[in-house]
Amino acid sequence: MNRRARGSPEESAVRAIALGTLRWYLRLLPALEELLERPAAVAPPVRALLTVAAHQVEYSRNAPEATVHAAVDASRLGGMTRASGLVNAVLRRFVGERAALFVRIDASLPARTAHPAWLVERISGAWPQQGVELLVANNAHPPMTLRVDLSRVGRKEYLALLAEASIDAYEIQWSKSAITLNHPVPVNRLPGFSEGAVSVQDAGAQLAAELLQVSPGMRVLDTCAAPGGKTGHLLELVGPDADVTAVDIDADRVALIHANLERLQRTARVCVGDAREPATFWDGRPFDRILVDAPCSSTGVIRRHPDIKLLRRSTDVPALVDTQRAILEAAVTMLAAGGRLVYSTCSVLPEESEPVIAALVAATPAMRPAPLPAVAPGAIAQHFGFQLLPGAAAGTDGFYYACLEKTTTGT
Repeated sequence: MNRRARGSPEESAVRAIALGTLRWYLRLLPALEELLERPAAVAPPVRALLTVAAHQVEYSRNAPEATVHAAVDASRLGGMTRASGLVNAVLRRFVGERAALFVRIDASLPARTAHPAWLVERISGAWPQQGVELLVANNAHPPMTLRVDLSRVGRKEYLALLAEASIDAYEIQWSKSAITLNHPVPVNRLPGFSEGAVSVQDAGAQLAAELLQVSPGMRVLDTCAAPGGKTGHLLELVGPDADVTAVDIDADRVALIHANLERLQRTARVCVGDAREPATFWDGRPFDRILVDAPCSSTGVIRRHPDIKLLRRSTDVPALVDTQRAILEAAVTMLAAGGRLVYSTCSVLPEESEPVIAALVAATPAMRPAPLPAVAPGAIAQHFGFQLLPGAAAGTDGFYYACLEKTTTGT
């Protein structure tokens, strides 16, 4: 798609349909399969078309009959002419029978909330009081939240600029730099976006740089830094004489860091490297502050990335935990005495949070928990850190945070 088309009504509509279908796929597909004699024999493109159309019937304001006609036309245009009769028959039955179908489908919590059964089980076990609310929140449309570069423009001043642009927004009271829009808009409508005055970033994600407590003159490392939002925030906080290194293992994603910093008009040392292997990027000089925004299950950001429900497997988690531990162990070797480390995941699965930090502290006498302020309403205090759940009182995505300090004694 060309650049001029980005943010167009057509692109927005396609994106909304795609995300909506992914969001409700695990509820829609079982209903469709009840209408198919041999579900496994249906070709994947036909299955995808049926699910997209079912989403439009169930969740849009479009006339169901028009959606059925459009799906039949799409089957022909997409080279699936032989399947057009099947598409027509199945969708007409879906229109007429969907109420009864969903009575049966929705008796199951995983199907009703469109989550894989393994994830429902893990979330319900970890958060028995908040589990159902969390699953519901995962299917909500996330807010568009901005981070204002306070070194360039005050938050109230930026709110006024938004008002002049006819964009309704409000401050997030517990955050220093966050503003949430009442209705999402294309970024090219945001005043000062192309000049780096503002970035799109969830308020929960903005806590990472703030908890690190950086100040001018510090040497700072941002591991697993792509696409660069947190790197940009750190540079804003450190100031013009920043000594910030941003590293990521994926060269293509490192290119995103460069692009983000160019827009923000900020400079950092950006490199491709493996955070588990300091020799791939480190010059041997200790860092005063290290942010470990670790690879994780991403189960805290499902409302923004509903495909996670389809792509993630329970068997992925142990390997992710091993990676998290390896990155932390390497980070400790690069942290200066008296330095501070922030560990963050966008996960709601406990095995990626407290046990990871507990294992590090037990194995590393020089590392001790650092006190954490009351950062956001609804944050759930843990022994080492705190957990934010998606859609809770703070209105953020799901994050776990822990802060550690390296003492001047110990090994």
